[in-house]
Amino acid sequence: MRGKSSTALIGVLLVAASAQATAASYGADPQSSKLEFVGVQAGADFTGVFHKFVAAVDFAPDALPASHIDVQIDMNSVDSQDKDRDKTIHGSDVFDVAHFPTAHYVTKSITKTASGYSAVGSLTMHGVTKDVSIDFQFAAAATGAKLDGTAKLKRLDFGVGQGDWKSTEWVADLVKVSFSLVLKPKS
Repeated sequence: MRGKSSTALIGVLLVAASAQATAASYGADPQSSKLEFVGVQAGADFTGVFHKFVAAVDFAPDALPASHIDVQIDMNSVDSQDKDRDKTIHGSDVFDVAHFPTAHYVTKSITKTASGYSAVGSLTMHGVTKDVSIDFQFAAAATGAKLDGTAKLKRLDFGVGQGDWKSTEWVADLVKVSFSLVLKPKS
């Protein structure tokens, strides 16, 4: 008799643990969300904004193993507020959007930190996949949630910069990425 009640108790605990391990599913509102980067050209910062991207987020602070961030970026949508620079960025020596029209970031793991959360994920850009860490904060709201964060990466690790643009003399290797995602629940 004791074996059956233990088995039943274990079953109840597993169901309860399973319910706690569920992450809420969200999609980023494209009109309210922002994805941008800051690079350095000739010693001066410049900002590039991606106007088109899709972000799917499954997240719950108490279910980090079940949490997940997946972002698809339309590389052709980059805008640095400089027509000549944008032409170069779109071209074969930098993003080469004709051959690599999208970039993709997907998390592998998310952990709690003193200031929010940290994730490690795979970024595929310009035909190269490398791990990139992001730091972010998550805030739930009545109508969804907000996810704000940053990352740093080296553009040359992804082959972004060929020909004259491979040198770091005029364009720095380090690029800072920031994002602010306004998340709406998926139905």
